Amino acid sequence: MKYEVLRVSSGKDSTSGLLFEIDNNKRTFLAYTLEDEQRDVIVWGETRIPAGTYKLKLRTEGGFHNRYVGKYGAMHKGMIHVQDVPGFEYILWHTGNTDEHTAGCLILGNTQTNNRIAKDGFIGSSVDAYKFVYPRVAAAVESGQNVEVTYIDYDVDISNVSNKSTDDVILATTVMEKLQEISGEVQTLSAKLDGRRYE
Repeated sequence: MKYEVLRVSSGKDSTSGLLFEIDNNKRTFLAYTLEDEQRDVIVWGETRIPAGTYKLKLRTEGGFHNRYVGKYGAMHKGMIHVQDVPGFEYILWHTGNTDEHTAGCLILGNTQTNNRIAKDGFIGSSVDAYKFVYPRVAAAVESGQNVEVTYIDYDVDISNVSNKSTDDVILATTVMEKLQEISGEVQTLSAKLDGRRYE
């Protein structure tokens, strides 16, 4: 099972985003997200994790786990734990409302206030969103699936984005030129075939 966190707005103190589940190449929106702000130098409790793909597991120890066992009962199997994040430990998905409730972790919500208006960002109906997302992820992990999440920085500075082709990207103009070339070849072949029919 695959998930995506699409970071759409970086504020001074927070990052707003969207969480999607990807199943059979179909993206399904699950929840709004809130994280700490982007920083080039990690400041504990004030920095979001780097963009990238990470495995998800369930963490069955620690303070969050113990509180959530009491809060959510049998639903709770362990905290959703983002694995092997460079420079970070114990990155979890949990409930909360502002960036003050996270230390690099991902907060889930059903509503979101633009973090350009509320500097700490704001996620509402967090418990409801968590109760919706958590069982899906936990079931996938418990069933032995390879469960991973990709954090995507859609909110990056686009001044450094190139419009040049790379090995894995083909420009639309290149595609159009190739299609015109093929179209010309098809027309030539068609004319030759028409000429043979009349001979």
